[in-house]
Amino acid sequence: MKSPIRILIVDDHQLVLDGLQLMLSDAEDMACVAVARHGRNALVQLQKQTVDLILLDINMPEMNGVEVCREIRKTNTDVRILALSMLREASLIKEMLQQGANGYLLKNAGQDELLLAVRQVMAGRDYLSADVAQLLSESKAQPAPASPFPRLSRREKQVLQLIVEEFTTGEIADQLSIGFGTVETHRRNLLTKLGARNTAGLVRTALEYHLLEEKR
Repeated sequence: MKSPIRILIVDDHQLVLDGLQLMLSDAEDMACVAVARHGRNALVQLQKQTVDLILLDINMPEMNGVEVCREIRKTNTDVRILALSMLREASLIKEMLQQGANGYLLKNAGQDELLLAVRQVMAGRDYLSADVAQLLSESKAQPAPASPFPRLSRREKQVLQLIVEEFTTGEIADQLSIGFGTVETHRRNLLTKLGARNTAGLVRTALEYHLLEEKR
């Protein structure tokens, strides 16, 4: 019998990890051999385990998925990488693919599509979910954005403005009448979209590219 596909799941939400492991457990040709709760731990797990494929979240603490993908491809061109995210930004999807991901799947996918994507990527083909393929197709018909970064939502710009003004997470939550956790989610999305490692990087990028002055 052929050995199962050895999979490393990387996601910072335990509920997602548990759900993905449960989905994979129904497939006789797949086995989850390790999990990681953040990007740096994923690199450590790769040193410890023999892995065929990585299910890689993008929006994570310490190192986001783009950075993890880039680091992996510096030394490992064989392992297959399937990005699994809620983020639907065409430029971010393109960046993941440019950094060496073999596919991009949205987290609203069902079990059947997940297993199909894993098998297709392991067969040497790229995989894009239908929504992702449509996003990329539509982005080709649009003019290039004024900045190299994905479009920021109105709320993300509000949060970024307050970060630049040195408000704390709690103060931002009070200012915008949203939850503390919601602010943290926006902060993490901003780190991912702007390719920054920390708050100082967010501020520097926002000012350098005049992101808060954009009318787009």
